[in-house]
Amino acid sequence: MLELDDVHEAVTPVSEVARRTPLAHSYTFSAMTGADVHLKFENTQRTGSFKVRGAANRVQRLDEAEREAGVVTASAGNHAQGVALAATRAGVDAVIVMPETAPISKVKATQSYGAEVVLHGVDYDEAQARAHEIEAEEERTYVHAFDDETVMAGQGTIGIEIMEDLPATDTVVVPVGGGGLIGGVATAVTAIAPDVRVVGVQAAGASSVADSLQKGHITEAAQVDTIADGIAVRGVGERTFPVVRERVDEVVTVTDAEIANALVLLLERGKTLVEGAGAVSLAALLADAFEYDDDETVVPILSGGNVDLTLLATVIRRGLVDQGRYVKLRTVLKDRPGALDDLLDILTDERANISAIQHDRTNRDVALNAAEVELELETRGEEHVEGLLARLREAGYEVELLV
Repeated sequence: MLELDDVHEAVTPVSEVARRTPLAHSYTFSAMTGADVHLKFENTQRTGSFKVRGAANRVQRLDEAEREAGVVTASAGNHAQGVALAATRAGVDAVIVMPETAPISKVKATQSYGAEVVLHGVDYDEAQARAHEIEAEEERTYVHAFDDETVMAGQGTIGIEIMEDLPATDTVVVPVGGGGLIGGVATAVTAIAPDVRVVGVQAAGASSVADSLQKGHITEAAQVDTIADGIAVRGVGERTFPVVRERVDEVVTVTDAEIANALVLLLERGKTLVEGAGAVSLAALLADAFEYDDDETVVPILSGGNVDLTLLATVIRRGLVDQGRYVKLRTVLKDRPGALDDLLDILTDERANISAIQHDRTNRDVALNAAEVELELETRGEEHVEGLLARLREAGYEVELLV
């Protein structure tokens, strides 16, 4: 099983490609949770994710024959970029198989680091199957995204950095996909400071590690469904699972709504761009997914920042909806001059900012002398929305809240 010495041995090869990332206290999230929150900004890592650490450690350890044959891997995006950069730095040819659903931003970034990209399958597991075919056909070395002790050791260097920068740490909160990151981090942290708690966090729609721990053996999900594409894997690794089972205190799950809320708060309050997978650690803290004491020193790892801009726009809008800061509603007006003005006067008086209005006289469910109106409004929170709806209903409007 992976040991602390393996992680220490990874420090030098990792440092040749990756950078030491900041660990900083967050006044905002400390005030919101009551804990002493320090964020590990791995989203500022080269390639935008922690994955470059494990990739660098694995590629640096190839022998001459393996270097000549090249490497191949499968990834939804972050590991792809890590392997591409590490291989290019080492002068090794790399082929990366990515799911056809991979964000275009991650595909282009991987290509920009010098790798050949092959798009195949609907998810990571189908991409991985194709990568293994290429491995056999071209005799390349397969660089696993997580189920490899050398890769885990590289990821574990984050744990060493945390304990060096903040020895008073009580709890480290780690995003979990296949278990490579948490396996490495837990190995380092628990060996350096056995009393420190390690909590893993999965998306509820990709909870294979949590499910496997509950059942006592590795289980694989039939499918995954989450906005956190970086941790959307069907199953935990055979090498990572024993490490997680032995060294991780707890693995919890968070919903996509909770992930979106954390991502929006990190953007707005923390001035930090994090992808869904990178936000799950803070999401668990904000959602009280695990117990912690007041003033407990908690370190959520923000594991990556490679978010697709199209998804980001959707997540921001969803986060605003969940916070009561964006609503879409429908009502029916009498089709007469001034009817819309009367409605808008109420919205103005209630200080709701109108983003869009759609006015429809053709809906067959509406009387001939009436018009359906849909409005998109920027609001200030749930209490503001409730007050606004109450005011409209008092004025005689039948209002349907759409989002």
